[in-house]
Parts: sequence; C-alpha cells; structure tokens
Amino acid sequence: MLDLFGARQVPGFKGFFFMASPQPTHPVESNPISTTASKIADLAPVYALVQDDFCAVNELIPHQLASDVTLVEEMGAYIVESGGKRLRPLLVLLTARALDYAGNEHIGLAAVIEFLHTATLLHDDVVDHSGLRRGRLTANEKWGNAPSVLVGDFLYSRAFQLMVELGSLDIMQVLSEATNTIAEGEVLQMVNVGNCELSESQYREVIRCKTALLFESSTHTGALLVQATRPDNNARDVETLRCFGLHFGLAYQLVDDCLDYTSDADTMGKNAGDDLAEGKLTLPLIYALHHATAAEKAIIHAALRTQSHEGLPQILRIVEDRGGLAYTQKAAVREAQLAQDCLAKLRPNAFVDAMHILTEYSISRLS
Repeated sequence: MLDLFGARQVPGFKGFFFMASPQPTHPVESNPISTTASKIADLAPVYALVQDDFCAVNELIPHQLASDVTLVEEMGAYIVESGGKRLRPLLVLLTARALDYAGNEHIGLAAVIEFLHTATLLHDDVVDHSGLRRGRLTANEKWGNAPSVLVGDFLYSRAFQLMVELGSLDIMQVLSEATNTIAEGEVLQMVNVGNCELSESQYREVIRCKTALLFESSTHTGALLVQATRPDNNARDVETLRCFGLHFGLAYQLVDDCLDYTSDADTMGKNAGDDLAEGKLTLPLIYALHHATAAEKAIIHAALRTQSHEGLPQILRIVEDRGGLAYTQKAAVREAQLAQDCLAKLRPNAFVDAMHILTEYSISRLS
C-alpha cells in the first residue's frame, strides 16, 4: 500500500484513511476551486502514478470541446476551468494500468467518461434549479437553462463521437446502457421528490442508477479496453473491477448524503441542505423518518413541502437524534469495504494500491 500521511483506522473498516487537510475559506466566486485543489493535493501520490496519462486527458478535453459555435466554446471553457477531481476518468486510467495496458486509447475513453459526467451535471443543475457547484455559479445560473441543456446535449453527442473512434462494441454497449439508465435514475429521483414513503431499497436503486453506475462504467470499460487488446487477460478481472466501481460509487454517494447535512458550501462547493431544499429524501432522512416520533415526522413532512433551507437546523437535529447520519455512515463504510474486498482479488501492484487509497479517501471525507 502506498504511504499515507496522517493515516488512521475507522471502526468497521479494515483499511486506513487519511485525515483531510484543513479546508481554506474562500468567497464563492473569487477562488472557486481552492477546496477542490486542497483535496486533490491529498491524493497527489495517486495522480502522480498516472501523471502523463492524466495530463493527456486534460489536454484532450478542451481540444474536443472546440466548436464553431462561440457559446459552446465559452461554456465549455467555463466548465473545464471549474475544476473537480475527475475521479471517474482517473479510475479509467488506473484500471487500464492495473491490468498492464500499454496502449493509449484509455486517454480517449477517460475523456468520454468525463464528458458523460459533465453532461449529466449540466442537466441535473437545470432540473434541480441549482445555483452553485464546485464553489462557482452553475452554467444555468450564469447563462440560463436552455443553453445549459443544449451544451449538455453537445457533450453527450461528442462523447459518443469519441466512443465510435474507440471502435469497441462492448464499450459502446456498456456506456450506451449506462447513459440510458442514468437518465432513468434522474427521472426516478424526480418523481420521488417529497415522497415520504420512499424506502431504503428504492433509494439505493436511485443512487445506483444516478451516481454509482458511471463509476462502475469507468472501471468496467477500462478493463474491457484491456481485454480487447490482450486476449489472455482474465475475464474475472473485468467483473471484479466492474463490481469495485459499483461499490466505490455507492460509498461515495452515501458519504455525499451525510455531507449534505453536516458540511458547508466552502467544503462541498454547493450549499448545505440542498437535497432537503429540493424535496429529495436521501438515506439519512429516510432512516430518521422511519424512526421518528409523530411530531418529528410532521416537521419533516412540512420541510419537504416548503422545500427551503429554513428548517435545516431542526431537521438535522432529528436526523442526528434518530441515528440517520450514523446509519448512513455505516452504510458507506460497508460499501467501501466491499470495494476493498474486490481489489483484494486483483494481482497487487501500485495502481491497485492507488484504487485502495481512493476508496479510503472517499470515506475520509466523513471526518
């Protein structure tokens, strides 16, 4: 395992995670990615392993955003400059190298994954009426809903153009199915806004479709790319890495669910309590609602009806008192451990170690 600074063990989690470095305070618009930059610095050993590959992806992305339409380029540049850890393309690169890939098509695949992810974010922000992401104004807040939807469509179409260049029907099948399922997940989440009868299993299906699936697709297609060029590659490794991506994505989203109640805009790059203000029930609230008193349920129902941040302190107290946050944290740790268990089945190397570190990082955000 690569050396980590400040590592400590979490109860119920066999791995170790590092304590995140203190986050700087910054105005929303004057220094929009300082928090993200700090987190990326914590993962420096991971990015260093695939530094050349990652730089190639970062060079390809703006090149593929080129368009004769000025607004497309302007919005594309704004999105690229907004930062982000680019964990999904990073997982493509690590997966390919973990299986001894020696080609360069994983660069294009990583860009495809990032375009798909960015397109979903643009559409999500319109649907959710979000005004802040990664510490900056969202594209829809800056340019309006219509341009954001259309540029999101541009990114989807450009992703599929790049996909065709890869020439792999297996990869195209995985990503086309994933894109369709992600859209279904968005609709599923939308129709369940304010639904106080939403169960944990139903919610898990929403986050599997909406969030975890693209992480899963990142590792799955990265492994498929290697398998196509190396027939001797073990098919079991492809399935193992697919499962790793799924559990990693679920863990990451469950941590985000906790942070939405306990963090702030400087740390998350978006406003705390946004899920509640949008009428979305996530796992902390679902669990609390099922264990709340009648009076507490009435408060939660009222908060979901009004869809504002005003009731957040009171809802947070209920979520904490009824064990919603603790339950969700344990659920995230379980998913992270399942992800680690998948990695244990692979041949050990530095790239597999790096994926262990990413998994530990995802849980470290709870600290």
